[in-house]
Amino acid sequence: MNYNVVHFLMHPLFLKPVFLKVLSASLHGLLLLSALLSWLWNKMTFTPGTREEGSIQEEIPNDSETLFKMTVFCSLGVSAFSFVLCFFNYFYWYASGWSEQNFMTLLDLALKTLAWGVVCLSLHKGYFFFASGEIRFRFSFIFRVWCTLYLVFSCYSFVVDIVDVTEIPTQSLVYDVMSTSAGFLFCYVGYFVKKKGHVNGIEEPLLSDDAKETQDGDNVTPYSHAGVFSILTFSWVGSLVAAGYKKTLDLEDVPQLDIRNSVAGAFPSFRDKLEDDYGANAINSLTTFKLAKSLVMSAWKEILFTAFLALLGTVASYVGPYLIDDFVQYLDGQRQNQGYVLVSAFFFAKIVECLSKRQLYFRFQQIGLRTRALLVAMIYNKVLTLSCQSKQGQSSGEIINLMTVDAERIGAFSWYIHDLWMVALQVSLALLILYKSLGIASFSTLVTTIVVMLANVPLGSLQEKFQNKLMDSKDNRMKATSEILRNMRILKLQGWEMKLLSKITELRKTEEGWLKSFVYTSAMTSFVFWAAPTFISVVTFGTCMFLGIPLEAGKILSALATFRILQEVIFSLPDTISMIAQTKVSLDRISSFLRLDDLPSDVVEKLPQGSSNTAIEVIDGNFSWDLSSPNPLLQNINFKVFLGMRVAVCGAIGSGKSSLLSCVLGEVPKISGNLMVCGTKAYVAQSPWIQSGTIEHNILFGKHMDRERYEKVLEACSLKKDLEIFSFGDQTIIGERGINLSGGQKQRIQIARALYQDADIYLFDDPFSAVDAHTGSHLFKECLLDHLCSKTVVYVTHQVEFLPAADLILVMKDGRITQSGKYIDLLKSGTDFMELVGAHKKALSTLYSLDGVTTPNEISTLKQEENVSGTHDFKEKEASKDVQNEETHNKSEPQGQLVQEEEREKGKVGFSVYWNYITTAYGGAMVPFILLAQILFQALQIGSNYWMAWATPISTHEQPRVEEMTLIGVYVGFAIGSSFCVLVRAMLLVTTGYKTATILFNKMHFCIFRAPMSFFDSTPSGRVLSRASTDQSAVDTIIPYQMASLAFSMIQLLGIITVMSQVAWQVFIVFIPVIAVGIWYQQYYLPSARELARLIGICKAPVIQHLAETISGTSTIRSYDQQSRFRDTNMKLTDGYSRPKFSVSGAIEWLRFRLDMLSAITFAFSLLVLISIPPGIIDPGIAGLVVTYGLNLNTIQAWVMWNLCYIENKIISVERMLQYTCIPSEPPLVVEEDRPNPSWPSYGEVDIQDLQVRYAPHLPLVLRGITCKFGGGLKTGIVGRTGSGKSTLIQTLFRIVEPTCGQIMIDNINISSIGLHDLRSKLSIIPQDPTMFEGTVRNNLDPLEEYSDEQIWEALDKCQLGDEVRKKEGKLDSTITENGENWSMGQRQLVCLGRVLLKKSKVLVLDEATASVDTATDNLIQQTLRKHFSNSTVITIAHRITSVVDSDMVLLLSQGLIEEYDTPTTLLENKSSSFAQLVAEYTMRSNTNFEKSVDH
Repeated sequence: MNYNVVHFLMHPLFLKPVFLKVLSASLHGLLLLSALLSWLWNKMTFTPGTREEGSIQEEIPNDSETLFKMTVFCSLGVSAFSFVLCFFNYFYWYASGWSEQNFMTLLDLALKTLAWGVVCLSLHKGYFFFASGEIRFRFSFIFRVWCTLYLVFSCYSFVVDIVDVTEIPTQSLVYDVMSTSAGFLFCYVGYFVKKKGHVNGIEEPLLSDDAKETQDGDNVTPYSHAGVFSILTFSWVGSLVAAGYKKTLDLEDVPQLDIRNSVAGAFPSFRDKLEDDYGANAINSLTTFKLAKSLVMSAWKEILFTAFLALLGTVASYVGPYLIDDFVQYLDGQRQNQGYVLVSAFFFAKIVECLSKRQLYFRFQQIGLRTRALLVAMIYNKVLTLSCQSKQGQSSGEIINLMTVDAERIGAFSWYIHDLWMVALQVSLALLILYKSLGIASFSTLVTTIVVMLANVPLGSLQEKFQNKLMDSKDNRMKATSEILRNMRILKLQGWEMKLLSKITELRKTEEGWLKSFVYTSAMTSFVFWAAPTFISVVTFGTCMFLGIPLEAGKILSALATFRILQEVIFSLPDTISMIAQTKVSLDRISSFLRLDDLPSDVVEKLPQGSSNTAIEVIDGNFSWDLSSPNPLLQNINFKVFLGMRVAVCGAIGSGKSSLLSCVLGEVPKISGNLMVCGTKAYVAQSPWIQSGTIEHNILFGKHMDRERYEKVLEACSLKKDLEIFSFGDQTIIGERGINLSGGQKQRIQIARALYQDADIYLFDDPFSAVDAHTGSHLFKECLLDHLCSKTVVYVTHQVEFLPAADLILVMKDGRITQSGKYIDLLKSGTDFMELVGAHKKALSTLYSLDGVTTPNEISTLKQEENVSGTHDFKEKEASKDVQNEETHNKSEPQGQLVQEEEREKGKVGFSVYWNYITTAYGGAMVPFILLAQILFQALQIGSNYWMAWATPISTHEQPRVEEMTLIGVYVGFAIGSSFCVLVRAMLLVTTGYKTATILFNKMHFCIFRAPMSFFDSTPSGRVLSRASTDQSAVDTIIPYQMASLAFSMIQLLGIITVMSQVAWQVFIVFIPVIAVGIWYQQYYLPSARELARLIGICKAPVIQHLAETISGTSTIRSYDQQSRFRDTNMKLTDGYSRPKFSVSGAIEWLRFRLDMLSAITFAFSLLVLISIPPGIIDPGIAGLVVTYGLNLNTIQAWVMWNLCYIENKIISVERMLQYTCIPSEPPLVVEEDRPNPSWPSYGEVDIQDLQVRYAPHLPLVLRGITCKFGGGLKTGIVGRTGSGKSTLIQTLFRIVEPTCGQIMIDNINISSIGLHDLRSKLSIIPQDPTMFEGTVRNNLDPLEEYSDEQIWEALDKCQLGDEVRKKEGKLDSTITENGENWSMGQRQLVCLGRVLLKKSKVLVLDEATASVDTATDNLIQQTLRKHFSNSTVITIAHRITSVVDSDMVLLLSQGLIEEYDTPTTLLENKSSSFAQLVAEYTMRSNTNFEKSVDH
């Protein structure tokens, strides 16, 4: 029966073209008739109330949406092509005569044009074939049947045309291919695809509602459930590209990663596998090899699959060069009936190459993204477990670099993972093809290739060396930049910022030296890359001549195409070797970091909660940060704390108080002894650790909101008034490191965080020193004595007045507990304790000596009055004032957060960004020369290939057109010329790129360092650091070469078009629309790619910032057992960064796949044109040259489009850097026409007139109109509640903040009229937060290098640090670690005192300068200042009343206004004055009233 069917179909009638045209016309006429009847029926039955005819109201775009769009474009394409054929055939036959077949062909084409036009319009507008309502639908039954018939007919027609290929014109065959493809597409969409939307009411629905609606509420990437077709064509990312085309993408538009690609899904299994393979403590013993192996094994399936794709793509890429000789022979007429087979082979190979390479590159990026995320998780988790000793050996900048540089580089290595074995495969395939064409001469190619590769080896090793040096120098620069940004406030206060900028510039110059070496080596490598094919071809063809092997056009062209592929291999090998070396360096760095010692787990023996009545017990404890040190930090520690006890720890600075608390936390390694802890812990550090985020987020610290407990905590910590002041209350976003909070506010938020945790044991490291006396008393009473009355509390304090309330006092000296007991007992016995108490009493005696001050005998009476009325009245007065002020805030002040979201440009990158970049170096003068060199290179390359194709015979039967010596001589001439052009181009390019990077760096950093302090307050340092590192790296080593690559690839593309149009101008029929479609695709894709690239930049900063915050707060995080929450946050942020990266990698392959397809169609069409031209019209050698260039067409065309998109993504780095070159600058450092006398200020009088200050235009006023005068040479004390504006007044004096209104005069000169440097260099300050820089003691005291060693030693002795520094091995050159972590807080404050002693200014400001030192040291500092600054104006902000009570004048601020300003004596005489009440409260607090305040 099958035989009969075949026999029937092979009947001559069914093979005649006329029959096929009649059948086709009938089929399309039937479709038109159905459409007409459907439309008429709809018109007749249409009733009001039915939805108006109109387009589909589409919902979320998806894969189905993309396919439906493809059917619209496909039907439009078939209609347009039918019209073009109909139009040309009509005029051709009109001139040459008609026949029955011609008439039927025209009728068929006309009906096809109409029918497919109607289908296109209907699909686009939804005028017919669609059902009403919001349903999932598909093509109707009638249309599906028609599509099936159409596909069967198209396939049959295609087969007939191939069988009868001699009589059928080429255009018919092309049309058959198009029709068959359209039939397959429509059948696939009709039977397998459903679409969702609102549709209008019509007769028979083309779509049916036979599928259930599904929705993915989690917005997980469509890739996770995409089908094979969607994955192959990257249609799954089409919805995001479409969304980005319609609107500006935001982060919420970017789909979440699926479980396979998110670190939250991948890391647990990776960690478990590690532990299975290498034991429970695997990460601590990871060698480089083990780490590399683990990473490979975590992605072994993907690596194997990518190996298969790489193999497939490589084999497919060599099909073209292999077949060129056969194609040339066919064109020469030596081989018959092979044309279409050859064209099909070329086309199929291109399709396979495109599909495999697109999938390969996407999966490379997938593997890299996941690898990077796993490494980031490992590094972050290690930070949380790192011992303090290990942490001191690693600066935060170095750890951040592991995450931002090394992890990124290892992730990028996924691109190179198969390169080594691929090189061997590619060279082998190339030699096989060359052996087929050139015989034994191919061995000379092998030798030359090896020589060229070996020539690349020294260049590669040099590049590797320079790259490593470049990375090291970048590390040093970023480390310094990070530290400077962290301490910018003190630098500006001291007027040091420009000196530190010069330090950064010096570090950058070192980096630039290595960058210069690196880019010039890259230029030489580039020269080798472009010159290699020409050199190899000269040697190979020369060998052929020497051996007498005939050179034929086909063989030469086949060889040239092979050499071009070998060019990639030669270039990639040194690059791969370099990348392997770099990746190994990064693996070494990460594995050595992961092997660092963790916090020992055996320091603390944790007893089960409730199992003992002992909270803390230490027996014979010896502890040391450095276990190898002969002298333990803490020696012979013995004490026992029962549940519910209050324990005070006191002692001089550097005695080991904070270290004792660290021991209880388990932070200090134990040498010997036992330490037992029973219960959960909460810890308040001496230096407040505040996270970026809201105040509420900082207080809750991972706990759920319990509103009642939360309100109690706010009340206890005196935070309610502060929250009223903030426009956003507890939703106010705190800047980086609590930058927009006062020291006291930060400390109270820390205490609130501890209280909210409801722990069993509370450890307080001197938290009361940062707050004023009134607030300190309130905190001590409300928090320690009331809120925590049933808890175990251990508190370190320098304030003797808080000691009587303790059940146990531990007195420390030189790392030992010298005394312990109750307050009364210690008073009777110990000398060490008496020293502390004596110093305190000495300070109080100043108060008692003043007239009118309350004496100890009056305390009890006053205490009663105070409890009944005084404090109440004071608080009430303060509260009413606060409410009044707050009302003023609300009525008149603009409101806004200090820390705003990171600004990001939106829409297309402006031309000005490109123009700025191009013209930065030499005004853009080098650019024309670079382009000219490339044009000449391209012309010489084409000329040399054209020469070889024209001058060599097609076969051995023909005579060569020129002699062999002439042939090779001219070719060598072309080769030398093109090589010279490449060298010139490479050198000019790297010179311009290097110069541009240098200029942009200097501009940006100058603008950052000259920015006002408000910029640093509202800008997290992560944003600045990402521009100084990632964006600067892009400008250094990516953008110049990417821009050049775009220009060069466009010139190459023009060259290819020129060559192809010389022989087959008909290619423009396809090429022009293909280019138009390609440009449309690129424009369609670019908005999404651009915004995704910006989102990547924005999502990176939070990851860095979170890590930086974690590094500085590990002790706090560990004390609250919050490690797992922080790990989860890190994973969430890492996935947040990976999300846009994943989408970008999918989107770029989405575009490249479509461009590759368009190029393949163009190439196939040009081949069809070549085989359809009658023999003898074109030179087969030149035709072969067209094929040689055509093989590269898809690569170059896609490369142009990809470069266009990639450069727009990367130029965002320039855009981001240019943003920071436009930061509003501080006023000038020096105003030449208003320079004060060098001796200014000679008297030091400070006159403040109606001063009003706010931190930003959108924030409320902080100072609201202050007028007062600080007499020259007098001592003025400034007191007031936390947040009253004390520190703001000082910042205004230094012009850190500019007055909104009013002025400050110093010695009759308005400080706003002179330069900042002239002002700040004449003032001195000891700041609230003591700052030390990584380096030596010398450069911490004298960063500007203005003083001799003798002067520095003198200053150290004056500030009581001389003996301490002499004990150190390096003396003045002894090392100070990052943030001065190896010095106690009090010692750091003394270093700040040393700086002002060196400077000896006429105006000195002390901003809580003695908050972190004990009373004895405070007394010594006060004596030192009185002695050495007796003739200077000293302005003191202090919480210790003793520090200001002996001042000449006292200024009391409240809510930004002056409440009182007079001499201390006058104020104290008035018992109702606020200052008198503060002093009274302080003196009461200083006498044992706390002891009796709580019945304990």
